[in-house]
Amino acid sequence: MNVDGRRRGPAPAVVTGALAEYESAVRVMMTQAGYPPSSVAEASAAMRHLSGWMNRRGLAAAELTPLVIDEFLAWRRRRCATAAVSRRWVAAVVRALREQGVAPGESRVAATSREVLLGDFRLWLMTERDLAAESVRCYGNQGRKFLASLPDPLEESLGRLDAPTVTAFIVEQARAAASVWSAKALVTATRSLLRFLHVQGLIPSPLTAAVPGVAGWRLASLPKGLAREQVQALLAANDNVGTSAGRRDHAVLVTLAQLGLRGAEVAALQLQDIDWRGGQVVVRGKGARLERLPLPPEVGAAWVAYLTGSRPTCGSATVFVTSRAPYRPLTAAAVRAIMGRACDRAGMPRVGAHRLRHSLATDLLRAGAPLAEIGQVLRHTNQLSTSIYAKVDHDTLRLLARPWPGSTR
Repeated sequence: MNVDGRRRGPAPAVVTGALAEYESAVRVMMTQAGYPPSSVAEASAAMRHLSGWMNRRGLAAAELTPLVIDEFLAWRRRRCATAAVSRRWVAAVVRALREQGVAPGESRVAATSREVLLGDFRLWLMTERDLAAESVRCYGNQGRKFLASLPDPLEESLGRLDAPTVTAFIVEQARAAASVWSAKALVTATRSLLRFLHVQGLIPSPLTAAVPGVAGWRLASLPKGLAREQVQALLAANDNVGTSAGRRDHAVLVTLAQLGLRGAEVAALQLQDIDWRGGQVVVRGKGARLERLPLPPEVGAAWVAYLTGSRPTCGSATVFVTSRAPYRPLTAAAVRAIMGRACDRAGMPRVGAHRLRHSLATDLLRAGAPLAEIGQVLRHTNQLSTSIYAKVDHDTLRLLARPWPGSTR
């Protein structure tokens, strides 16, 4: 306690041993990254334990490889009940040491040949194919499945790769796919990976023709929206709206529900995209398109509450960032997680963020909006993408239904 009775924060840790000379630099870097003093002190304590363990092992800072870090964390788990918390602070310390060039990074030598190849594939998708970050993530995840199916050594397997092997892989994976669309995503990503492998000279021919297509028909399914009461329950179930993370999550949910954005589009919103005076926002949509939408009052109010009272000061240009340092832009996966937690709080089965997009379209249709206007709100480039919502307008469809032969109605 202080003389005035207030509790002190964690006492600064004094690091000795292999990492002693880097403690001050790590503290400065973490402070500049936005960590509060209490978190910096926690990280210094973790650094002290790590440095002492390295001293007893006779290890220098340059030997702090991923394998050594895993060994330390395993040792720590056996001796400390708060190992999960310690792992977080060790990760922050190691990240700072790597930025200083003291600790070796995740080198290509340490990575498996598959991970190295996937990294090159993702880079090729971004630089040569100009794919969006979310597409690169999806293609990389699907490509990992294909490479994992090949036996070691990978280079020899690729050199012997033939059409029957590719076809058998797709058939097996398609049977286990959760939906037709996930099977189609697998097919598209595998074809792209095979083109990349051929360009790199790792397979003798592209083999894209060996990837069978997946049967699927446009407009065959119904869009699965939520009832208006369910959407309201999602927005009202945020029990921590008084916290920074709660205001952010509420703003994300209101944006999904009122603007009908995709999860990746919410994550990509930039501060410079908001025209407060004009009441508009620029949305970074599919195909790198920039589209301007009106800003509903409910969305603007939720953004103001988050931006003025909860968003941390940081160098990120995105509207939504993580609630804990180091502050980074939210990802599409983080938006999906926010939606999942909202479903849990509302007592509903977990559904994806895209359900709110379908819900907005369905509500607009039932309010009398024509399909053309709904397509503009959802920013569809093809009217066929919007026409599927005509199938949920049951009252209008009843007028078109022909009586069953022989029935009295």
